[in-house]
Amino acid sequence: MTIEIWGKENCPHCTQAKAFAEAKQLDYTYKQLGVDFTREEVLEAFPGARTFPQIKVNDEPIGGYVEFQKLYG
Repeated sequence: MTIEIWGKENCPHCTQAKAFAEAKQLDYTYKQLGVDFTREEVLEAFPGARTFPQIKVNDEPIGGYVEFQKLYG
């Protein structure tokens, strides 16, 4: 299983998503806006996305922190 959390600086939900993954002992990769991807790349990977974080599980977009928590809660 692969988990990618796409986030940005000073994002409380991004921090929560990373902490949740660590608490559940899930291996994940964190990607940061402006370092690992551009706005254009996030819109291409997550069409219609308006908030951060955006999360992929096994290369499938699942949504944000709330959806991630529901999936693994």
